[in-house]
Parts: sequence; C-alpha cells; structure tokens
Amino acid sequence: MPTPLDVLFDTPENAPADGDVPEAAIEEMREYSAYLDGIIPPKREVDRNILIATWNIAHFRSLTRKWKGGLHDSPKRDYRCLWAITEILSRFDVVAVQEVGSDFRALRSAIKVLGPNWSFLMTDRAEGQGGNDEHMAYIFDTTRVALSGLAGELVVPDEAEEFGFDKGSFKKQFARNPYAVSFRTRDTTFILITAHIDYGDVTQERLPELRGIAKWMQSWAAREHRWHHNLIVLGDFNLERTGNELYEAFVSTGLEVPFILQSHPRTIYARGSDPEAESYHDQIAWFSKGESALLGLEVANGGIVEIWDRLLRDRHLPKGSFAFRISDHNPLWLEFRLA
Repeated sequence: MPTPLDVLFDTPENAPADGDVPEAAIEEMREYSAYLDGIIPPKREVDRNILIATWNIAHFRSLTRKWKGGLHDSPKRDYRCLWAITEILSRFDVVAVQEVGSDFRALRSAIKVLGPNWSFLMTDRAEGQGGNDEHMAYIFDTTRVALSGLAGELVVPDEAEEFGFDKGSFKKQFARNPYAVSFRTRDTTFILITAHIDYGDVTQERLPELRGIAKWMQSWAAREHRWHHNLIVLGDFNLERTGNELYEAFVSTGLEVPFILQSHPRTIYARGSDPEAESYHDQIAWFSKGESALLGLEVANGGIVEIWDRLLRDRHLPKGSFAFRISDHNPLWLEFRLA
C-alpha cells in the first residue's frame, strides 16, 4: 500500500530494511487520521483561521530506516513513528519544535514527507551546560503563512540590570536562547517566541530564567503593539502546575495561558483525573491587557493531541520506551480566528 513516506524511498539507501509497511501500521494510521480529523479544525481559507502548535518531540534526531526498529537498533524512532509525527505536523500552519538534535535525519525526512510547500527555520546548536546540544525549530506550511522579516535568538545584554532585570536573573545567558520568528497571513502579522527553559533539580534554578523571559516579553509585546504585530510565547517552559512558584513567575508580568488549554495534560505521564499532577511544562501564552494585548486574533479552539494509547499500541511499550519513539510530550495547539 502507498504511504506518505514513499517519497523517501525514491533514494535507494532510504528503503526500509525490513520490507513493506506492516498492516498494523496502516490500520493504526487510518484510525489516527480519523481521530485527528475529529479534534483539529480544518485549515480554512487563509484569511479565516490560523493553527499554531508547540511540541517537544523528544530526542528528535536520527532515524532507523525500518518500519519497526529492533531491540538493538539505535535510535528507536523508525519509519512508523515518523509517519505518525508527520501526520500530526501536517494538521497545523506553524509548529514550534523543541529538542531537535544535531543529527537532522528525522527533521529533514519529515520536511520531505510533508512536501514542497513546507519549510523550516531553526536555531544554532545550544552548547554548554543546560543546552544539551539542542536546536529549536519552526516547521511551517508556506501556503498558509509567510516569513515577515524577523528571525533571531534572544540574548541577555551585559547590562541586564539596566534593562529592568533583577540582579542575578541569569547565570550568564539563557541555557537555550529563546527563538523569535515573525510570520504573516494576509493582514495579520504575529511573532512567535519559542523557548525550552533550563530544567533544574530545584525550583530556584528555574525561577531566574522564567522571571527574566516574562519581563522581556512584556516589554517587547508593548513595542510590537505599536506596529500592529502580535506576540505569542510558546514552548517547553518546564513549569509545574498552576499556583506553583514557577508558574506564578511565568505569569508575573501579565502573560496569560488561555482557559481552553489549562486543564489538558501536557505529558504522557500525567493522569487524566489530575492532568497537572506530573507537569505543566508546555504552554502557549500572550498578554491580553493594555498595550501588549493581541490584535486581530481571537481564540476559537485548542487542546492537545493525544499520542499515548493511540500510537504503537500493538508494541506494548512502557512509557519511557514510547517517549524515545514518538515523545513524552503531547502536542499543544490553538486555532485563532482572524478578525
């Protein structure tokens, strides 16, 4: 049976070493595509809606050229996993991706599967303690959005205190510099800033970066408002549940997480009965009041994409093993209605 990944197999070295696609994968993707149809709105006319997501695709690095990676294969992510990942990505207009590794085989293969109308931008590698040699990327559908001129990493000036940051807010810089890219769709311009905040063993190790980025975003959003540009912050902020000191630092300058996203489990480890119990890592947020408020964008829908217990079910994997193949983070998304 033809699959979206066949475009990869035009290059002989990419041909699956284990032959044809398994029937179990075909049936699973048929069901999963129907599930996605039911929860994610369609891409309407480009002046009517925009679909934005953030996803920490754990260890998004290399790829095993098989439909089913074996016990001794490394990495564990294989073609079946890539099929599921690209099916999810294809449903959105822009996806902010964290944990892109230094081997880009999985990323480049995903872009080829998505097709010629898709593109990506990414940061340089984050080296040093806390950076984990990771990149952050934006994957986007060029039929729906266009780049509008800004792309850059946020860095902390030497005179950080003169710019309003608390003394000691940063060790020296962000562990992974937040990445800002501007997009436009018809008459609406929006700047996305994605981040993967340092994960410390104790709260005090994460608080300075969270406070720093919240203050920076408030100032920047107010400046961009004058140009009728919107600013949206999204990514993996390694937060704990609402009411926790880390979350309060994140929202301390007026950043707001929309109500429609507040009750959804961010990772596969969270319990359905208490979705914030394990983590509240991933967020999409913006300012809704004053000079920093969004212009011309109205939230229409949002949620998560479930991956655990919907993908790779026949493999009977523990969650830790599943994370290396798909991810341990649920994709988080919003649909905006264009005013």
